[in-house]
Amino acid sequence: MPPLYVVEQGAKIQKESRRLVVTKDDVVLQSVPLIKVEQVLIFGNVTITTPALVTLMHQGIDVVFCDQYGHYRGRVVGEMSGHSRLRRLQYRRMDDAAFVLQTARTVVRAKLSNMRVVLLRYQRERAHPALQGAIERLAELLEQVERVRSLNSLRGVEGAASAAYFGVLRWLLRDPAWDFRGRVRRPPGDPINVLLSFGYTLLVRYIESAVAAVGLDPYLGCLHGDVYNRPSLALDIAEEFRCVVVDSVVLRCVNGGLIRPENFSRQDDPARPVLLDEAGRNTFIRELEARLATSFIHPASGEQVTYRRCFELQAREMARAIRSGGIYRPFVVR
Repeated sequence: MPPLYVVEQGAKIQKESRRLVVTKDDVVLQSVPLIKVEQVLIFGNVTITTPALVTLMHQGIDVVFCDQYGHYRGRVVGEMSGHSRLRRLQYRRMDDAAFVLQTARTVVRAKLSNMRVVLLRYQRERAHPALQGAIERLAELLEQVERVRSLNSLRGVEGAASAAYFGVLRWLLRDPAWDFRGRVRRPPGDPINVLLSFGYTLLVRYIESAVAAVGLDPYLGCLHGDVYNRPSLALDIAEEFRCVVVDSVVLRCVNGGLIRPENFSRQDDPARPVLLDEAGRNTFIRELEARLATSFIHPASGEQVTYRRCFELQAREMARAIRSGGIYRPFVVR
């Protein structure tokens, strides 16, 4: 089930019988049965009534708050699931240096492999020497992943791979007016980086909910380490999906003319130099949901799944690896 997105500024979310109803100025914008709501994402100046919030908490439905530009602000969840044994085991595993390095290695290997597959697909459509160079560089770095003996070294390899990948992403943009020069996160200073950051924020929140639902602590991971107020385990799993989910949506939106440079405005604000307008956000959310609902054959299990279902499967796979102490099997596209 897709989340309920509320983007309209000044909207109100309330509970009516067994439905969530979104209104503005007494006009109903959305009316959704509670049984069909998996998560609620609120952007900016939107109010939610106490009965609606309490009902969502009792039913274990996350409510995620972002500012109107898509920057994450917080999350309301209900009572934690009763998986205390699993969480205690998770805490012990994360103190096991060998397990942490092994799991982080599989995550990075999957991320690099998926990046390489994405570039190979585009290389077949639009051959370019720069793409071939990045593909070869990623192959070299995949070999290095197997040789590293520390988390810091592994993170260095991952950083080099990201630099190679984002260094050629501009060649996948059909209109040079987008002028993408590389990944910049804090703050994103151009339209493509704004879209990437927005998409990654949503991706991590989806996976955070999936991780919590299986009983794991989303804030204790391997690759991203134990950092205050950072959902490290959700970030770990998200690495497998960034390029195949979010990046593909960004490219579809800009190359297909669904989002245009006119959807962005430059601000005299160093914290938010470039903003995406409400129409652009709605378009991106619609395309992201379409991507998440895409059905395909899972490369490992052979079953028909969607990307949203894959988030749950990978969370369960992580729980299995933690219980057994075995090797985590990441999501790898072919």
